[in-house]
Amino acid sequence: MPNIVPLHDPADPRLEPYLRVRERDLVGRGGGFIAEGEVVLRVLLGPASRCRARSLLIAANRLDRLDPLLAGLAADVPVYAASQAVMDGAVGFHIHRGILAHGERPPDPGAAALLDGLPKLARVVALFGVANHDNMGGVFRNAAAFGASAIILDPTSCDPLYRKAIRVSVGAALTVPFARLAPGEDAVARLQAAGFEVLALTPGGRERLEDVAPGPRTALLLGAEGPGLPANLIARARSISIAMAPGWDSLNLAAASAVALHHLGRL
Repeated sequence: MPNIVPLHDPADPRLEPYLRVRERDLVGRGGGFIAEGEVVLRVLLGPASRCRARSLLIAANRLDRLDPLLAGLAADVPVYAASQAVMDGAVGFHIHRGILAHGERPPDPGAAALLDGLPKLARVVALFGVANHDNMGGVFRNAAAFGASAIILDPTSCDPLYRKAIRVSVGAALTVPFARLAPGEDAVARLQAAGFEVLALTPGGRERLEDVAPGPRTALLLGAEGPGLPANLIARARSISIAMAPGWDSLNLAAASAVALHHLGRL
C-alpha cells in the first residue's frame, strides 16, 4: 500500500521541495527535479526510468484514479495528498494536472564512460548550445522513439530534467541515458575514440541525409536553432543536410532530429 500522507497547510515543511516551483526551476535543484502530470509520473515510476521518486504531491481528488499506479510504491516514498488550494499555495501557481513528483537525478557518468558502455550497434545524439527546453524535450522524445542509445550534451546546453523539458519529452528525459561534456572536452575526438562515425546536421551539409548509409556506431551532432553547429565541429565531421523544397533550408531542431534519427535508425 502507498504511504499516503494528508497535508493541509501549504507551509508544511514536508512540502519544501515543491515550494515556488517556477522560481526554483530557473536556479536549479541540485540533485533533484520536479516532474509534472500523469503521463510523466507513469514513466518515472515505470521499469525504464533511470530516476527515483523521492516523494509525490497529488491532489486528493485524483488519488483514486492513480491507485493502481501507486500501489507498488515503496513505503519510504511518501505520497502527499492535498487539496487543490494547498497545492497551488505551495507551488505558487495553479497545478491543473494535480500531479507532481520530486525526483532524484541519476549520476552523470561523464561522456567517456557513457560512450564506452554502449553496445556495438549504437546511435548517439550530441547537442551543442541548445538552450530551449521545448527543443530539448523534443529531441529526447525523438531519441527514445527512434531507438537512440544516449545523448551527449555540451556544457552550454540546458537541463533535460527541467520540468518543462521532461513534460515535452513525455518522460523520455527520464529514460534515455545522457551525460554532459566537461568544459573544453573535445566532442568529436571523444566520439571517434569510441568508434563512432560523426555526422553533423547542417543546412550547408556536403551530403544529403538520404544518401547516408548508417554504420554500426553513428553519432549525430545537432546545434541550436539559428546559430546551428560551430564551424569547427562541422569541419571535422561528415556534414549532412535534409533535402527541402526551394526557398527553405531548415526545420526546427525537434523536427530535424526526428527526420535524421528515423533515417539513421535503419541499422
